[in-house]
Amino acid sequence: MNSNTFRMPARRCAGVVAAVALTAGPVLLAAPAQATEGKGEGRASAVVLRAGLDVSLLNKTVHVPLRASLNEVEAPASAERTALSVRLDGVDQGRSFSVLRADVATARATADKRGAQGYTNLAHAKVHVPGLPLLSLIEIQEVTSKAVCEAGKRPVAESNLLGRVRVLGKRITLSAGGPTVVTVPGVGEVRLDLSKTNTTSRTAAATALRLKVSVNPLNLNVAEVEGVVTLAEATCESPKAPAAAQGPEKTEQPEAEQESEAPAGEGLKPQSAVEPAKENLAETGGSSATPYLAGGAAVLLAAGGGALAMARARAKR
Repeated sequence: MNSNTFRMPARRCAGVVAAVALTAGPVLLAAPAQATEGKGEGRASAVVLRAGLDVSLLNKTVHVPLRASLNEVEAPASAERTALSVRLDGVDQGRSFSVLRADVATARATADKRGAQGYTNLAHAKVHVPGLPLLSLIEIQEVTSKAVCEAGKRPVAESNLLGRVRVLGKRITLSAGGPTVVTVPGVGEVRLDLSKTNTTSRTAAATALRLKVSVNPLNLNVAEVEGVVTLAEATCESPKAPAAAQGPEKTEQPEAEQESEAPAGEGLKPQSAVEPAKENLAETGGSSATPYLAGGAAVLLAAGGGALAMARARAKR
């Protein structure tokens, strides 16, 4: 009796199972779509300035890392800050230090299913490093970088440097054929690489300027500064090609089965006429013509016997 009290009637149980199946149906159908990787959109990034420097202090046997970036964005985003200041312990009594000042400093990254693009623009800019508050590491009039990755097309990367460039107070002419090295006695050395671009079948990257810094300012409690400063960098990645839809495969599969079943259906008739004959041969050792052969033999035997009797009768006469 207790079991009957807590047992669900069969009809109600079937109704609950049907309701669960109807509720779960849409979820199960949606699961393959949710399992697809990403949204099929491209990727892009842009940064106006990125600094990775190690600062050695005079009165301490320690290194103070300087890791900073200005207007670093990833698609979809944009930024237009024109100044970057940082603070370093032990440098200029902990006061803020200006790394970059510019009239224009723009970074923009866009991406969708059609393509992706990264873009940077830097104009009338001065970059400083700790220990050299009055002497600019580099001064530039304008640089731009662009990376474009359109779906189905070869990615493109380009950088442009316009106007004059000064490094550690010296006006220089950059060459695309190789790095330019600027040495200032008592200050240090800077190595510049101009307009580095790289493309693959789906990605592109462009960097307007890359500076490898090694200076000895001996000022503001700074003994040495080493590292890399990157200006105007842009990257992109093309959208991934959509995976083959499973729908057509499911619709084609029954058609393929029907095509493969059609020859088998046509072959059923000859198989039904031939295969039983083979079975009779295996079971009796004869064939379907055996009765006719036996009847013919009996007729011939009777005829032969009659002829033999008539011949004997004539011989007795």
